[in-house]
Amino acid sequence: MQLEDYFEFEDDAIRIKGHRIWIEHILDYYLSGYRPEEIAREFPGLSLDKVYVAITYYLIHRTEIDNYMIRIREQDERDYQEWAKHPSPLVERLRAIHAQRVEQAMQAPPIRRGA
Repeated sequence: MQLEDYFEFEDDAIRIKGHRIWIEHILDYYLSGYRPEEIAREFPGLSLDKVYVAITYYLIHRTEIDNYMIRIREQDERDYQEWAKHPSPLVERLRAIHAQRVEQAMQAPPIRRGA
């Protein structure tokens, strides 16, 4: 079995085969200093050997995967900015409620303790 057999390459994304976990999720922990055993504990459904495979794949293809992770982060940021421009009606409603409560708190008299 080759390393690539552990992954599903979808468009410009690399997913661990049989999971909804992307390689960047594992590598974010690895690059933050987590040991493979610790990473496996963060993803209970993921076996330790798959964590090792993801790390090994990264180490072999470091430049390519670093560039991949940059692209993924940039796309995530673009998606977030687009979402922020056009929030759902629920988010707009929650923001309005929050603003209303902040306004009410600002207008309320101060609470006096121990008079």
